[in-house]
Amino acid sequence: MKKIAALLVLSTGLTVAQPAKQNPYVSLQEEIRQAIARGNAWLKQQQKPEGNWDDPGLPAFTALALNAAVRDPNLDHKKPYPEHIEKGFAWLIAQQKENGGIFNRGLSVYNTATSVTALVAGDRDAYEPAIVKARKHLIDNQWDIDAKGKTDNPNDGGIGYGSKNTHTDLSNTYLAIEALALSKDVVEDGKHGTQPELDWEAALQFLSRCQNLKETNDQPWASNDPKNKGGFLYNTFESKAGEETLPDGSKALRSYGSISYAGLLSFIYAKLGPDDQRVVAVKEWLGKNYTVNENPGMGAQGLYYYYQTMSKALSAAGIDKLKLENGSEADWRKDLAEKLLSVQKSDGSWVNENGRWMESNPVLVTAYTVLSLEQVYDSIPQK
Repeated sequence: MKKIAALLVLSTGLTVAQPAKQNPYVSLQEEIRQAIARGNAWLKQQQKPEGNWDDPGLPAFTALALNAAVRDPNLDHKKPYPEHIEKGFAWLIAQQKENGGIFNRGLSVYNTATSVTALVAGDRDAYEPAIVKARKHLIDNQWDIDAKGKTDNPNDGGIGYGSKNTHTDLSNTYLAIEALALSKDVVEDGKHGTQPELDWEAALQFLSRCQNLKETNDQPWASNDPKNKGGFLYNTFESKAGEETLPDGSKALRSYGSISYAGLLSFIYAKLGPDDQRVVAVKEWLGKNYTVNENPGMGAQGLYYYYQTMSKALSAAGIDKLKLENGSEADWRKDLAEKLLSVQKSDGSWVNENGRWMESNPVLVTAYTVLSLEQVYDSIPQK
């Protein structure tokens, strides 16, 4: 047939149309779509009569389930949403306090940031008043202690849990930064008057102080040893992955996976370019430690949180293939989707056998996983 086509071209001067290239993700995308549908169907069954999911003291659980529901590619996105979704959002907004926080039992930043992200995904116009108040609560929780206007304390520029916390941390800071970035257009039209803004310069200083990179981190523990250079820690003095002794006898705080993806995502929302040495360094660390079988440095601990930060950060960075240490490239979408599809339970849920950070809770983990799959689904190249 190829020879005949070539002869026709030579004899007639006509161009023979070549068959269109098939999108290699078509089959996988359909599997992902079905897995998302099963996961959200299971989550719907777990909703409480009052409209919330799981522990009412932690509105973040409800926000995560709602976010997963409204981002479902199977959903007809006409408003109003199905009754259970509308009921969930009504419950979530009812938890907002006078100070703008959306929380019940402490952890005000974690709960508020997660709720803002869900409200923006759901209906930013309808929920605009609640979003504006919640944004202020997040910004009000950015630290500036000791000398005002100076990042002279390692906690400065960061954000902690919000109530009774003694330090800031990268997890809460990344969630707040994400919520503020995704909701920024809500306050940009000027309808709400002059709104407070995050001190982005101070936030960048805090982020840099959580990264193992001597060139940009002024903290004495910062290490450029090959195992840790470029990766991130939980805060400016502690790694949840502990520390290790280097060949020269010095100690290094260990970088680990989930928080390093959170660091990359935070840099992107802070508008650092891909050539910034901090961005280059964290991408190199992530390439060296790439896996979908564990949370690097933490094993099974926080594994589904890891999948969440991985899918969001690599999507936001526009990375189709992640460059690995050996020079090859990882198709992270395919790897991550196939891993998550392989561990979905027959009832549509997911759960982590390791219970650290509440990941023995199937509602939390199923919401994390559905959101990760939705991120992959949405970011798959269409050609």
